[in-house]
Amino acid sequence: MSRTTKKRSKKVGLPPGSLVYIGDKEEAPAKITIMDYDENHFQEKEAKSVGECFEFRDKPTITWINIESIHQADVIEAIGKNFGIHPLVLEDLMSPGQRPKMESYDGYVFIVLRMLKYNERRSEIEDEQLSLIIGHNFVISFQEGVEGDVFEPIRIRIREGKGYIRKMKADYLTYVLIDLIVDNYFTIME
Repeated sequence: MSRTTKKRSKKVGLPPGSLVYIGDKEEAPAKITIMDYDENHFQEKEAKSVGECFEFRDKPTITWINIESIHQADVIEAIGKNFGIHPLVLEDLMSPGQRPKMESYDGYVFIVLRMLKYNERRSEIEDEQLSLIIGHNFVISFQEGVEGDVFEPIRIRIREGKGYIRKMKADYLTYVLIDLIVDNYFTIME
């Protein structure tokens, strides 16, 4: 029996919205980074606890919360409660076999994508689920693993205030995140 099948069987009989991680990625502690900005302001930090994210929910600035490693149900549940995320969305976050999709909810949009990375050390393409929750003034990204991502060019643009990114809203941040993921598909194909 495969590892995924064993983990899925743990969910059998549980009520909808039960938070059980069923992926195969290494179960490292969650790493939470926060970038908060507007045209004239920028703050970046690595959160020591999930509670540090909550103060950013209603700020007028744009906040990007990135959570790497999605296996900790307590972290996912706390984010869900504070940001008003539906329990079935939280369940999908912890089930990394999701197909790409977009769902609209009251107050936020939920997007699931596949992020590809080329691992030069192993000479192979790695695939992981990336989930995004987009609110009026925030984007929360949930990465399946902790091996890194393709977003560093966006982080640099935010830090340095290059281009339009710090003048725009959360929907524009979402657009550039998705655009970079797709651009990376072409880089890998080449």
